[in-house]
Amino acid sequence: MRAETTILHYDAFAGEPGQGNPGGVVLHAEDLADGQMLELAARVGFNETCFVLPSEQAGFRIRYFTPGHEMDLCGHGTIACLAALETAGRLDGLDRLTIETLAGVLPIRISRDAGSGKASFVMRQASPRFLPFGGSRAELADALGLQEQDLHPDLPIVYGSTGIWTLCVPVRGLDACARMRPDNRRFPELLAELPRASLHPFCLETVHADARLHARHFSSPYSGTIEDPVTGTASGVLGAYWDRFIEAAPPEGLRLTVEQGQEVGRDGKVHVTVVPRGSEREVEISGSAVFVREWTLPI
Repeated sequence: MRAETTILHYDAFAGEPGQGNPGGVVLHAEDLADGQMLELAARVGFNETCFVLPSEQAGFRIRYFTPGHEMDLCGHGTIACLAALETAGRLDGLDRLTIETLAGVLPIRISRDAGSGKASFVMRQASPRFLPFGGSRAELADALGLQEQDLHPDLPIVYGSTGIWTLCVPVRGLDACARMRPDNRRFPELLAELPRASLHPFCLETVHADARLHARHFSSPYSGTIEDPVTGTASGVLGAYWDRFIEAAPPEGLRLTVEQGQEVGRDGKVHVTVVPRGSEREVEISGSAVFVREWTLPI
């Protein structure tokens, strides 16, 4: 059994190191036990560290760990893994592949810039689902460090999932987002329907002109982290939310950009596409990742 493992740090949904969402990647995890993966994730300390394994159902199997527990899926972690696999030559010029996750087998598309050769990745998410929030708006606002009047008066607060459940919390604008001081410990009692869900506040006012939505993401206390800088899966949920509650996607599909991370100094953007397929919606997120550093940890 090996005595150490190599950790790769990639920043996903970023144009340069130090922006976007940091993710840890272990490219050869086939001989790691579950407990070792969890321990490594805790020691790395990122919101998610991802472990690549062989798969009998797909091109690769990816497991996602926060410092506190395993996740079914992680958007930025997937982008980080794919960038690491591309750099390692393990995608071998592929433009399509599938990945096995606890959320299912998901298709991936890859495009490469003709000049730089830099790869971007398009990740299909699970079909969107929504559930009503039955809790107190006032108590929810208070848990975010806000007043009830900071919540959007017309848009609904709902649980949404394209693989991972989060509570979509529309607020009035950027000022409310900047003033948020979450008490994550209160989330489970307030989210009675789904106590392990995260919170994803957002607004229609944006910092960047090319973005349609601005968001923050506050983790479940069970995850061992406080805030996720740029969240891929929840951005997919916001695209589906836009289609369901703001403006229905046209037959040819809806494309929008979600910005996130500005409040914590990690500017990032996630591109989201929502395409109607009969009564269902096909949701995809896309982005790239940049390499930051490599190091080893004993196991």
